[in-house]
Amino acid sequence: MAIEVDLSGAVVLVTGGVRGVGAGISRVFLDAGATVVTCARRPADAPVTSSGRTAEFVPCDVRDGDAVPALIETIVERHGRIDHVVNNAGGSPFALAADAGRKFHSKIIELNLLAPLAISQAANAVMQDQPGGGSVVMISSVSGHRPSPGTAAYGAAKAGLDSLVQSLAVEWAPKVRVNSVIVGMVHTESSHLHYGDEAGVAAVETTIPMQRMATPEDIGGVAAFLASPLAGYVSGTSLLVHGGGERPAFLAAATANEPSSAGASESR
Repeated sequence: MAIEVDLSGAVVLVTGGVRGVGAGISRVFLDAGATVVTCARRPADAPVTSSGRTAEFVPCDVRDGDAVPALIETIVERHGRIDHVVNNAGGSPFALAADAGRKFHSKIIELNLLAPLAISQAANAVMQDQPGGGSVVMISSVSGHRPSPGTAAYGAAKAGLDSLVQSLAVEWAPKVRVNSVIVGMVHTESSHLHYGDEAGVAAVETTIPMQRMATPEDIGGVAAFLASPLAGYVSGTSLLVHGGGERPAFLAAATANEPSSAGASESR
């Protein structure tokens, strides 16, 4: 018997849900039957649509402490409730830690850690009073769990986000579940900014066990699962979605498996 994610009737907020990974997440939730509200500082060139349905858009800078409560209030006024939040908005330009100033680091942490907390707080206040409660899904990153040169503050913020998930899951239970998706490399319209041209993207993909980067919809599928009743007993967890991880660099440099070393014993 097929088991499908059905979120018909649910109201979902996807922050940063109009481009890249966020747009893929929004499309998956639309496919699952949810009413999807997206927010970003500015709208995309075209509305996010899927399955003949269109996501709503509300302009909001999630770093703005006054705009965040107004965003949640707008959603509740329109739909009478908010069932799920996917905190996807985030990111960071490349900047070596030694060269970036305090203001730069503060803005990165504000966007990737403090803003998701503020959105979650405002949504939780509504969800706690709803008969069915609700759920929060944080979109995190492998950058928070391995070295992140060039985006050190971003990696630190994502590590903090995964720690935050564990605490909020305890504080807000049993009405509200809180989880995170630890995302690896994703192929989006902006991939060239990180990996170069198509040849660069293809070369990077060979380093992933699954031999490809994730699609935005891959991430959306996991987020929808965590929001759905199928994950009704899942809270306080971080789910790795990275195609098997990254091949350890030492394997390319090691000579242990060369013909001359055949039969050598393992050293620990």
